Amino acid sequence: MADSSNESSGAPVNNPNKAPAVTRSTRDLPPAHFSLKIESYSLLSQAVLEKFESCVFEACRHKWLYLYPRGKAKFIGTGHISLYLAIAKTEKLPLGWEVNASFKFFLFDQIRDMYLTIQDSFGTIRRFNDLKNEWGFAKVLPVDTFNDPSQGYLVNDCCVFGVEVSVYERSNKRQCISMIREPPNRTMTWKIEKFSTLDERFYCSQEFTVEGLKWKLEVYPKGDTDQIPEAISIYITLCDCIQSEHKIYAEYKLRIRNQVQRNHMERLGKQWFSNSAGWGFRQFIFLNDLHDAFKGFLVNDTIIVEAEIIVMSTVK
Repeated sequence: MADSSNESSGAPVNNPNKAPAVTRSTRDLPPAHFSLKIESYSLLSQAVLEKFESCVFEACRHKWLYLYPRGKAKFIGTGHISLYLAIAKTEKLPLGWEVNASFKFFLFDQIRDMYLTIQDSFGTIRRFNDLKNEWGFAKVLPVDTFNDPSQGYLVNDCCVFGVEVSVYERSNKRQCISMIREPPNRTMTWKIEKFSTLDERFYCSQEFTVEGLKWKLEVYPKGDTDQIPEAISIYITLCDCIQSEHKIYAEYKLRIRNQVQRNHMERLGKQWFSNSAGWGFRQFIFLNDLHDAFKGFLVNDTIIVEAEIIVMSTVK
């Protein structure tokens, strides 16, 4: 059942007279993560100036249990038992750390062999971070009720508290993609000499880098298929330099430079690239046109192949 007489002190409250809903229930099963048994409780409550800190216990992450025997006055907890949960050893956590968790507090009823549980209603998840590393309830139980032996919580000056914690790890993956037009150093030039003597099926250029990504060119001197008429094939390939699940978009130009005139042979492509995936043109230029001396593409048995990245994406 919901009990609006308790409050979760960490949550902002617009109306100070209205506290967030808290659910109370009972169960047989003891707390899964931490139990705190206190003997001679009356002496402890007199010795504690404000709060008692338990030892560090581990429940997904290291935690502390804070017990306020006379209540946490800052949050209108006087006259009540207050219980809080805090992240311990935060100095060892990375900058900007955050833990999202829900939790239950327990009071053991020693007469009925049952546990009273107190938790946020509606499955509320609390954010622990550098700004707020402590959450809990200022009004867990009135001190008079707790001290009444017939209630079963304090028997022979002995009591048992407990806590369970559920941490919700964020598994959502984040990706930032940016589109860049005409990135710096976007053109690679590859001079292939002694073209008529090439006898391998294909040849690869050296790698070139654009915006931190490495690319290379592949040239098939006689084409990569038994195509008719015969033509040279040219591809641009993204090298193994990104995570396998990422793809990179690129608008690119592949060209064979005309070494006599300015009318270069160019082809424009657009594609999403993944690792080692080459894209380009099987019939980039027919071999008859390439070997035609008057057309200026093959001069002194040398061709000049270029790749230019016009637009590309980057991924973070």
